[in-house]
Amino acid sequence: MVEPTGRKTVKQERADRRAEKVQAYQREQAAKQRRRRIGIISGAVGGAAVLALVITFVATTATPQERPQDIAIADLQEYPNLPATHVGPAPVDYEAEYDMNPPAGGNHFQAWLNCGVYSEPQPNENAVHSLEHGAVWVTYNPETASEEDIAELRRSIPELYTIVSPYPDLPAPFVASAWGAQIELDSPSDPRLGQFIDRYWKSADAPEPGASCSGAVEGIGRVA
Repeated sequence: MVEPTGRKTVKQERADRRAEKVQAYQREQAAKQRRRRIGIISGAVGGAAVLALVITFVATTATPQERPQDIAIADLQEYPNLPATHVGPAPVDYEAEYDMNPPAGGNHFQAWLNCGVYSEPQPNENAVHSLEHGAVWVTYNPETASEEDIAELRRSIPELYTIVSPYPDLPAPFVASAWGAQIELDSPSDPRLGQFIDRYWKSADAPEPGASCSGAVEGIGRVA
């Protein structure tokens, strides 16, 4: 009996099924190959990123970091073992008791001076308390410092935890003071001012590091 025209034989149907299976297998293998290539690329990128982090970490940790206390400052005057007792209301004669003018530590009033820029001289006893908190006090001779000098000085130091004020009869045009340390300067452009700030500003060696430098005595003539 002759089979109807257009109908596949059993043999042809089996061949078609085998061909479909082969095509499906080939598609699956191609998909696996694509996934494998993507994984290799992702792994390489990730590995490169990790390697870069490792190199950065090693380079950073291998380079010795200079500690603030290791900064050498020419002609630095240090005053070790200063007392830090709250006294008052009588003023403290820092020049007679500690041979300091202006003071760079010692006994002081209970209230600190708010950090900032002042156009008038400030009480030593309040400013010294601010030094106890890690502030740096930069004083200038009002007879010799120009407006340009004062503006340059303000640009050269941080705004926070610093005090700028005139100081009559100053032994130098400018004097930077921190707790237990002091340096005389002829100009605010002296590179030692930056070194002094790097070493002593908010220093952990101050008696009360991190204590507030605001919310206490607001001195007269504050301009910033």
